[in-house]
Amino acid sequence: MWKLLCVTLALLICAKDSLSQLNVCGRPPLNPRIVGGVDAPEGSWPWMASLHSNGGHFCGGSLINNEWVLTAAHCLIGIDKSDVLVYLGKMSQQGAKTNEITRTIKDIVYHHLPFDQNTYDNDIALLRLSSTVTFTDFIRPVCLAAQNSVFATNTNGWITGWGDVGRNTHLPPPGTLQEATVLVLENSKCDPLCYEKITNNMICAGLRNGGRGHWKGDSGGPMVSRQCSLWVQSGIISWTEDCAMPDKPDGYTRVSQYQQWITDNTGPNLPGFVLFNPPDPCSATSRTSTSCHGRCNEKYNAGNVCNCNAGCKTKCCSDYNQQCMR
Repeated sequence: MWKLLCVTLALLICAKDSLSQLNVCGRPPLNPRIVGGVDAPEGSWPWMASLHSNGGHFCGGSLINNEWVLTAAHCLIGIDKSDVLVYLGKMSQQGAKTNEITRTIKDIVYHHLPFDQNTYDNDIALLRLSSTVTFTDFIRPVCLAAQNSVFATNTNGWITGWGDVGRNTHLPPPGTLQEATVLVLENSKCDPLCYEKITNNMICAGLRNGGRGHWKGDSGGPMVSRQCSLWVQSGIISWTEDCAMPDKPDGYTRVSQYQQWITDNTGPNLPGFVLFNPPDPCSATSRTSTSCHGRCNEKYNAGNVCNCNAGCKTKCCSDYNQQCMR
C-alpha cells in the first residue's frame, strides 16, 4: 500500500504538466533491482540511446517520449543531423541485435541560450526522431526531474554508457552497456573542487575516493535516481575535470532547470516530469518500524542508525537491505 501511495503522490505532483508519459516513464520491467554490476543486464535501462556517426558510437542519450531523445549539446558540435543514427534497445555495440531499432534525425533543437564551450553551461539538446517508436520491455522513456527537484548530497545516481573504461582504454568487445553508481554533491560543496565553474544549470556527482565516473563516449547519456518505483533523470553527462579521480566530481546538465524549454519544444506529447524530493532521513516512522511502511526512498545516511534497524535484513526495502549489509 505504501508503494502505491508514494507513486500516486509523485505522479499527482506533476500530472498537470506531463500526463502523457507518466503511465510508462521510468518503469523498466526488466530492472527491479537497486544495485548491479558493471555490465548492465539487458533491458535494465530501456531509455538508453546510442548515437552513431560514420559507422560508430560517439555519444549517449535518453528517450523521453516516443519521438524525442535528450542529449548533450557538445556531442553535436561539427555533426550534421543527416549523419546521425540513433539506436534504441541496444545492449552491445557488437553482436546480436535482437531488440534494437534505429532512427535517423528529423530535427536538432538547441537551447535559446547558446551552449558555452568554455563553461559547458546549457549543455543540452533535443533530437527529434524521424518517426515515432513503439514501447517495449527494451525501449521505454525515462521520467525527467521537474523544476524545483532536490538532489541532496549523497543522493544515489546511476550513470550508463558505452564510453571508454579508462584513460585511453576503449570499451572491450562486445561493447556491452556499462553501469555505475555515483553520489550527488551539492553545488556549494562541488564548486571549490571544480575551479568554481559550477552554475545553477549543473549538478555534480562522483565518489570521494574516485574510481567511478564517465569517460569519452559517455557524454549525453543520463544520470538517473530512483524515487519510489520510478527512475528519474537528474542529469545529462556533460564534462569532467579528471575522469573518476578522487575529490574530482563530474559535471552534469541539471535537467530540472530545463522543464519549460523541453515542454515548449516537444509539443503535445509531453515527457513525464516528476518532482524528485525524497523525505528527510530518519523519519519518525523509521525510528520504530521494522518494515518498509512509510520509508519510501528516505535519504540514506550512515550516521542514522534508524536506517539499519534490527529487521532490516529481512523486512526492509531492497535499497535499505543493500545499504545495511555493507
